Amino acid sequence: MISLVSERGSGTVLAVGLTAAVAVVAAAVLPLSQVLVARAQAAGAADAAALAAADVASGRHAGYPCELAAEVAATNGTALQSCEVDGLVVTVGVSRGILGFTVGARATAGPPQDGRRT
Repeated sequence: MISLVSERGSGTVLAVGLTAAVAVVAAAVLPLSQVLVARAQAAGAADAAALAAADVASGRHAGYPCELAAEVAATNGTALQSCEVDGLVVTVGVSRGILGFTVGARATAGPPQDGRRT
């Protein structure tokens, strides 16, 4: 049987090891969470841009749908990547860069499918 004469200092080594492990996990999780938050923000920007463009397409506001979509997207910190107008229905795609990644989102807005007006 092996007997350790002294275990003095082993708690310090354990604490340093656990602290390092927590730091490594945090360093991996923090950037991932920032990318996920940016994607959610891009989705919100796409929704806002699509709704604004659909208002123009329906005649509720004056202007050009895709120009307003680009303006709304920029106001929300994203860039308009695509804008498709099909009658009263508008589909937009936006993107934004974060930590070397590009995240994007698409949204479609228009009148209700059954044709009812609100």
